[in-house]
Amino acid sequence: MSVPISYYLVLSGILFGLGVVAFVFKRNVIAVFMSIELMLNAVNLAFVAFARAHRQLDGLVFVFFVIVVAAAEAAVGLAIVIMMAQNGQPLNVERVHSLGEGNVTLPDSNTGAEPREALNS
Repeated sequence: MSVPISYYLVLSGILFGLGVVAFVFKRNVIAVFMSIELMLNAVNLAFVAFARAHRQLDGLVFVFFVIVVAAAEAAVGLAIVIMMAQNGQPLNVERVHSLGEGNVTLPDSNTGAEPREALNS
């Protein structure tokens, strides 16, 4: 007994819709990243369902690339959250100003001179 592809696609659509709703209405950075992951996993489910229904591996190749993108997004997201926490900024999307600290020194790559003050923007 096999499960019809429509069940997988309905579940994928529901998961993607929940991810979109969470992305739009949540203000916490971690919740926003989790909703993006939920949307990517919903797309993966649809790819796997189509690959199984058509008995081709093309969908599974796309799933592999989506998983790679999701892993990169999770790494960058974690770095952003850690940087915000270190700067003492709230994890609220609306209250994030920038990831830089006030006085960051950058080396002068053109002349090899001493570090200079970074401009606050």
